[in-house]
Amino acid sequence: MIGPNLINKILQTALMNGGDFAEVFVEDKYNTNIIINNDVIDNGIVAKDYGIGIRVFSKNNYVYTYSSNDSEENLIKITKEACKAFNNNTVNSFNTLLDMTKGAVAAEKYFSKTLYKQKLDVINQAISAGKAYDSSVKRMFVKYLDQEQHVIIANTEGLYKEDNRFKTRMIISAFAEKNGDLQSGYIGPGAAKGFEFYDEIDLNYYGREAARSACAMAGAKYCTAGQMAVVVDNGFGGLMFHEACGHSLEASSVAKGNSEFSGRLGQKVASDILTLVDDGSIDKAWGSLNIDDEGTKTRKNVLIENGILKGYMIDKLNSRIMNMAPTGSGRRESYKYAPTSRMSNTYIEAGKHSKDEIIANTEKGLFVKSINAGSVNPLTGEFNFSVSEAYLIENGKLIEPVKGATLIGTGGNILKLVDMVGDNLSIGQGYCYAGSGALFIGAGQPTVRISNMTVGGMR
Repeated sequence: MIGPNLINKILQTALMNGGDFAEVFVEDKYNTNIIINNDVIDNGIVAKDYGIGIRVFSKNNYVYTYSSNDSEENLIKITKEACKAFNNNTVNSFNTLLDMTKGAVAAEKYFSKTLYKQKLDVINQAISAGKAYDSSVKRMFVKYLDQEQHVIIANTEGLYKEDNRFKTRMIISAFAEKNGDLQSGYIGPGAAKGFEFYDEIDLNYYGREAARSACAMAGAKYCTAGQMAVVVDNGFGGLMFHEACGHSLEASSVAKGNSEFSGRLGQKVASDILTLVDDGSIDKAWGSLNIDDEGTKTRKNVLIENGILKGYMIDKLNSRIMNMAPTGSGRRESYKYAPTSRMSNTYIEAGKHSKDEIIANTEKGLFVKSINAGSVNPLTGEFNFSVSEAYLIENGKLIEPVKGATLIGTGGNILKLVDMVGDNLSIGQGYCYAGSGALFIGAGQPTVRISNMTVGGMR
């Protein structure tokens, strides 16, 4: 990897060619991706990637360039070429790199030192447990990934930081068939840990849980469309609020006025019982980082507190535009992407009701056990989500599973309609795809009830 002397030269070149701030992001990454379909390896990749990203600001504009060629000649050349976009001959001052810190080793068992066969063994353990759950389970499909990432982040404010990052996840899918109806269920445990993660979790449980979900939905009738109360279970049910309002609280939308929450700090935007947080500092959590991809220390950011809008997720560029401090929310997939404001671990804080109490107090509605995916328009807050496992509620009881349900609404409205929040907070693991690439994110909540919501389905 390139060292401080060359990084200094890159930064100085940027400021001598029209930039007023510059940043270097160096990444050296090892990763494994394995896909097993029943007993067959569909895909098995072990790869390394290395490169340097260079970003330069001039007031509220920026240019970004990157390369895997780390020669001094190349990096100085591409920096100069990038700065031509400013058409500015101003020479700015430069702070020599001062804050030189190195991140602690964050794993007990390195993936790069773990045998490939050991990785296959943990995958096959989950597959075997799922197959053994019920004879209606026809197929188990598992995606395994791990990643070791070493980064250097430096900028013209004198910052120089190194960080070691470890991530692993296993996405377990089961497919069950009953009377010709084939349905799927999945679960995806993950953490910011090394291979020791698989010593700490119960792979048999996760394999069976994916199979249980698939079996529960196989043969289920279609959900009836309409307006109804919706109870969303804890854990990755929090994806609904990640999409419904999380993206609208990212500075990449707020700073441009492209968010329903722009200019509304201090205003009431949600139910009094709802507090929404984004926290990239949770120890070893899937969406966590020691420092963000701009070198800012991650922290707990309270976005909405007891219904009042308290803050946004802010990166370095948008902090200039908004005249607000960065919040440790600058993230990117790799050196090939410029960072921007993105979520880390976003969740609703626990309330006072038990899950059973919430269901018992719902006369008629839909209980959503798990959500597949969703999308949102940050400007309007309009969203929709596909539901992977759900049950009808009648007279305070779960009566039967239903399939084909979608949840439809707007973030601003749905936040105000939360009328019960459970005490069973849990955070699930997933991915978020946006302008700075695919990112590891946590999405969580306790069990939550929305008093009235549009549910798509069959009529």
